Amino acid sequence: MSEKTNNFHRHSMQVSDLTVSYRRIPALHHLSFSVDCGQCVAVLGPNGAGKSTLLKALAGLLPVEGGRISFHGREVHGASKEFAYLPQREMVDWDFPTTVRGVVEMGRYLQLRWWRKFGKGDQMAVDRALEAMQLTPLEGRQISALSGGQQQRVFLARALAQEAHVFLLDEPFAGLDQPSQEALKGLMKMLKAEGKLVMVSHHDLSSVAELFDQVILLNGELIAAGSVEAVFNSENLERTYGTRVFSGVSHGLAV
Repeated sequence: MSEKTNNFHRHSMQVSDLTVSYRRIPALHHLSFSVDCGQCVAVLGPNGAGKSTLLKALAGLLPVEGGRISFHGREVHGASKEFAYLPQREMVDWDFPTTVRGVVEMGRYLQLRWWRKFGKGDQMAVDRALEAMQLTPLEGRQISALSGGQQQRVFLARALAQEAHVFLLDEPFAGLDQPSQEALKGLMKMLKAEGKLVMVSHHDLSSVAELFDQVILLNGELIAAGSVEAVFNSENLERTYGTRVFSGVSHGLAV
């Protein structure tokens, strides 16, 4: 592992007193937590709890009403090349007339400056991302012609092409078949091993202990944040979801 990767294992993201509102109605209230690179972090909560809002705010896609977001000691304002965002599949216009390669190339835009053209290094980054996601044979295909699993891999390749250090994945397992889910799990492990920070909004509580190191529990406000062993327990889940529905999710819960 390179010295650069080891350094990123020591980097962290701090969220301090973060508030995000829609039309002056707060969706997230005064969130504060810290997460380290080299980890996979689950963002959990019921529908409407603010999971997608948090990821979009971190990615610079939503304005922040108050508070700060910092990454390895530097405050983040708006979209950053350090942060790659993977939207929910239903939020994407799959009929947009572009190819697999065209989507993946979009991942390089934040790396470019207004004076710099798309160059050889950018093409190589796109090639590596396509290869990593086993999409090279499909690079000329229209995205509308892909299966659900292939479409998800395209957006993962776009995030890889960005060469970001924080990956924000919004419900990435939704609608995927079993082979695609296994491929996604493998990618998350790879990114973690490379010292990246992977934050995932997630709804399958039974797989949390298998997939994640840290948990952030939300319901409009922060319920708890910390390691799976310390935070992922019945008491915190009841506070988050408001009901005891966890008897079938006992495996892996801290007690």
